[in-house]
Amino acid sequence: MILVTGGTGLIGSHLLFHLLKNGNKVRSNFRTKESIDKVRKVFGYYSDNASQLIDQIDWVKGDITALGGLDALFEGVEQVYHCAALISFDPKDYKLLKQTNVQGTAHMVNLSLKYGVKKLCYVSSIAAIGPSLKQAKVTEDTEWNDANATVYGITKYDAELEVWRGSQEGLSVVIVNPGVVIGPGFWKSGSGSFFSYASKGKKYVIPGGTGFVTVNDVIKAMTRLMDSNIQTERFILVDQHMSYATLLKKIAPQLGVEPPQKVIPKFWLELFWRWDWVRSTIFGKRRRLSKAVAKGLYQEEYYSNEKIKSQLNFTFEDMDESIAFCCQMFTGNR
Repeated sequence: MILVTGGTGLIGSHLLFHLLKNGNKVRSNFRTKESIDKVRKVFGYYSDNASQLIDQIDWVKGDITALGGLDALFEGVEQVYHCAALISFDPKDYKLLKQTNVQGTAHMVNLSLKYGVKKLCYVSSIAAIGPSLKQAKVTEDTEWNDANATVYGITKYDAELEVWRGSQEGLSVVIVNPGVVIGPGFWKSGSGSFFSYASKGKKYVIPGGTGFVTVNDVIKAMTRLMDSNIQTERFILVDQHMSYATLLKKIAPQLGVEPPQKVIPKFWLELFWRWDWVRSTIFGKRRRLSKAVAKGLYQEEYYSNEKIKSQLNFTFEDMDESIAFCCQMFTGNR
């Protein structure tokens, strides 16, 4: 039995589909029945038998932060893919982020040790990797520095420490650090928001850029690492660097709209994050742009994928084809 936490998210739902198509017995936690419907929708992008596949999953209602109800997830489990996480860049959410990303991961590690799980794969993020220095590419060995890190990045880094602690206690582990993951199905969050934004024919685009990878490549890397003898290693999963403007120029024409032509000036971002702070502090509104995120948008971070390519002889799929597929699914299945 294979356990996938966060199976109702982008990576988790695609991982469940891959595992089922390859004949594996899988279990996943869920919070609401509506979240399972999202998985069914993702399965429908790839199969005409989505409902039959969904029924093969051993669904267990459970929250990774509530330790008392998690034992049922681990009975008979040999492998764990820990994909569950909270994504937020609002400093006000730090406590909740810590509870979900750090404490939730500690629960997964402790229960894996308790039930004799053979191997655990933790899905971290490039947000938990240190910054590039002197325009050098970021690698798995780049030193962590939380000076300008987001609250999300800080909690993902702390969650990695829980995984490394588990390895010291005898648990076989691997960690993957994906960039922005391109894949269909979640159009209001993550990379899906780029497709939603582009579809509105907006004129402005944020500056900067980052590393991108397709969801299929993330799944392929994770499963190959779990089936290998590799352990106690982390791997950056980034296919290529793109500016946000370049990404939207690839998306917009396929959605029948003009791509944005104007880059938001940096001083606008400086003004906006300050106003956003005032708005949040005085009126209690959620932060839309924190200082750390704004500063990050000014920078171009480049990530090395040499480690995953050399250790697994890994090749990445065509990014443009993946973007085109997402556009097709966005247009026909919103």
